[in-house]
Amino acid sequence: RNLHFLALLTSISLSSISSFFLLFVFQWNNVTPPPPLSCSSDDEEVLFISSAVYGRGDNTTCSSGRSASELGNVNCSTLCSLCVHRCNGKSSCIVGGFNLMFGDPCVGTYKYLDVSYTCQSRCVTCERTLAELKCDDGQQLIIHGATYGRGDNTTCSSGRSASELGNVNCSTLCSLCVHRCNGKSSCIIEGFNLMFGDPCVGTYKYLDVSYTCIYDDMVLSVYDAFYGRRDNTTCALGRSSADLYSLTSLCVHRCNGKNSCLILGFNSKFGDPCAGIYKYLDVLFFCKGKKLL
Repeated sequence: RNLHFLALLTSISLSSISSFFLLFVFQWNNVTPPPPLSCSSDDEEVLFISSAVYGRGDNTTCSSGRSASELGNVNCSTLCSLCVHRCNGKSSCIVGGFNLMFGDPCVGTYKYLDVSYTCQSRCVTCERTLAELKCDDGQQLIIHGATYGRGDNTTCSSGRSASELGNVNCSTLCSLCVHRCNGKSSCIIEGFNLMFGDPCVGTYKYLDVSYTCIYDDMVLSVYDAFYGRRDNTTCALGRSSADLYSLTSLCVHRCNGKNSCLILGFNSKFGDPCAGIYKYLDVLFFCKGKKLL
């Protein structure tokens, strides 16, 4: 097993590390049972998978005891969207049976799973109560996700009837949380049904918010951006390195050095790499102190 931390933040003091985005990269081979991806054990932090790739991208990772033929194909990989669906929003997650789960992108090559993730704070608030998000002095909120509804029958279930807990496919995204809370040191949210609407009348609901606290003097630094779909049949292929560099540089100019950044109108800004295909913008970034700029 090869385990390492991606050292993007080496010049930041250790005392501030827990208060902004950390990017962890874990790699496992396809034989050794992997340890769980995990955050704090008290469910106050949840996983957010930023990337998961299965295959081989170099000839040194997970190479001990392997033959040259097992390590030679370094252009062999498949994206693992199942990791996102299985792990996002949980405090811990175990992923196993790589070939069965992801398929074998290169038979005969010794492969590994490479997962990048962050741990985000989580605040779950039951219906008809107040949600309070709060950072320490000198820090500000960054909201990563907020949903209102019900996704299981155990959260906020005390004293509730079966009929109030039965609908577990009931939720709505809460963009107002972002507008109300981002950039503030604390934020109170109330009147959930009035603010977000009632996605399932008769079901007892809760607000589930994931967020991080960053220092006021932390700013964005974008190091990669992709617009399209990353698979072998749509628009990940056939794009030149110059196209991809141009896309990254646009995000860099728009976002670097700011506390937060909003990017809209993807096709008009980046061009349409595959008309008729539903696309997404995938940006990798970290937060660093202004003194490092």
